[in-house]
Amino acid sequence: MTLRKILFPISSLFFSIAFLAIGYGMILTFVGVYLKELQVSNTVIGIINASFFLGAVSSSIFSQKIISTVGHIRSFAAFASIMVVSFLLHSVFFNEFLWAFLRLISGFSFFGLLIILESWLNEKSSEKDRGKILAIYTIIFYLSTAIGQLFLNIDEHFKQAIFTIGSVLVLFSVVIIALTKIKEPKLAEFEKYSVPKIFSIVPLATVSSFIGGFFVGGFFTMVPVYILMQGQSIEVVSYFMLITLIGGLISQWPIGLLSDKYGRRKLIAFSAFFSAVISTLFIVFNLDNQTLYILGFLLGFSIFSVYPLAVARANDVVDENKDIVEISRALLFAYGIGSFISPLLIGFGLSYMPQFLFTCFAILGIFLCFYSLSKKRIADDDLSTFVNMPVASGAELPELDPRQDEHTPTP
Repeated sequence: MTLRKILFPISSLFFSIAFLAIGYGMILTFVGVYLKELQVSNTVIGIINASFFLGAVSSSIFSQKIISTVGHIRSFAAFASIMVVSFLLHSVFFNEFLWAFLRLISGFSFFGLLIILESWLNEKSSEKDRGKILAIYTIIFYLSTAIGQLFLNIDEHFKQAIFTIGSVLVLFSVVIIALTKIKEPKLAEFEKYSVPKIFSIVPLATVSSFIGGFFVGGFFTMVPVYILMQGQSIEVVSYFMLITLIGGLISQWPIGLLSDKYGRRKLIAFSAFFSAVISTLFIVFNLDNQTLYILGFLLGFSIFSVYPLAVARANDVVDENKDIVEISRALLFAYGIGSFISPLLIGFGLSYMPQFLFTCFAILGIFLCFYSLSKKRIADDDLSTFVNMPVASGAELPELDPRQDEHTPTP
């Protein structure tokens, strides 16, 4: 089947994903920048930003029940409406508790929307084209999130209009989905795996997922705050975030090829060590614009590869008697916990130590490097194929992973 024949029936889903990802990237970065301009403490900024990821983790547990009860289209409309309401209330007035609550429900809603879209993509994909659809999903999500960073450059007098723009983008996605003719899939109940249980099965994958989530959560929420603390402008923040995301997207292919050749253990160690080195350079270098952009690209190249490598490692070591889909969901949960803890810890630390963010990144990178090298090597014949992952995903993404077909037990 040609790529055109694969994409045309589900083009509406990809357009909807693009609009949502632009709004996701724009608002997630802008909240920290806006609060810093209001001279809110770094600790409070961290708490407010962490609330978004707390909503994301909650969504992976509870939103499936809502979707199964009322259906995909109605759930999509409900979650999108809640997101729009939360965005618009952001622009009414600032209150720490209100904003933390609004970030929580917007995180819950956004990741509920991703579950709906991913289950639709899975419904329309076969074993042969599942990998292509996931690769396109990854590219669209990265590029759309990167485009969202450009909205930070909006005129100073219309800053709060970003919340209105975010609302418009979400509403566009609703219009597209409301008119779609794609059949609603049946959403199976998620089996619950505890993180300690998963750690006992795939320890390196679990630790890597958590640290990968810590890196990415800290990047979106607190790195913009850090850059402003260095005396840089919002325009620099915007281009830095865009360049870093492009670096993350580009990294998926060479990291994947190298990990398929040399194994996940070495590539996790390399990515972690590289993250530590780049983080150290942020601390020791004088951050003029050119240096900042170069380091940003290299940072994206390293931190965005950790989680996909973790999932690949799990696929390498899990035998066909275990449910790789549920294990992957548990890894995604660990990733979400890392994203939640990151702004809390970094926000608190930045209040006392300006270089705390990249010191934290460097320490975690060194730890993960040595921890990875301490684990058992997997034989070449047992390696799965590396699969690209979007910068954010819902609990249905493991169903779209083409490797899950390899683990389906034969009757």
